[in-house]
Amino acid sequence: MTVISIVVKDNQQSGLLTFFCMDYNVNMKEPELLIKIGVNIRALRTKKNMTQNDLAIECEFEKASMSRIESGKSNPTVKTLFKICRVLDVPIAELFKD
Repeated sequence: MTVISIVVKDNQQSGLLTFFCMDYNVNMKEPELLIKIGVNIRALRTKKNMTQNDLAIECEFEKASMSRIESGKSNPTVKTLFKICRVLDVPIAELFKD
């Protein structure tokens, strides 16, 4: 395992920085990581009793975009993941958990 540190600046709240670290299996291939992220988003969304469309609207995305993210067919930016986590009210590291 390798620890990867990422700093994300939230442009909507002046000066607020969110910092997180995660363990990332360097042997994991990109498709596996994207699927893991999508599965975790789906689980967190359903736990909040939200539909894909609900989450897409709150994030200001098209429903088709949310569907591609959840199915692992899209490589979302950190900014996109940050928006999703803000709506789901979870730390971004939750998306990378096993």
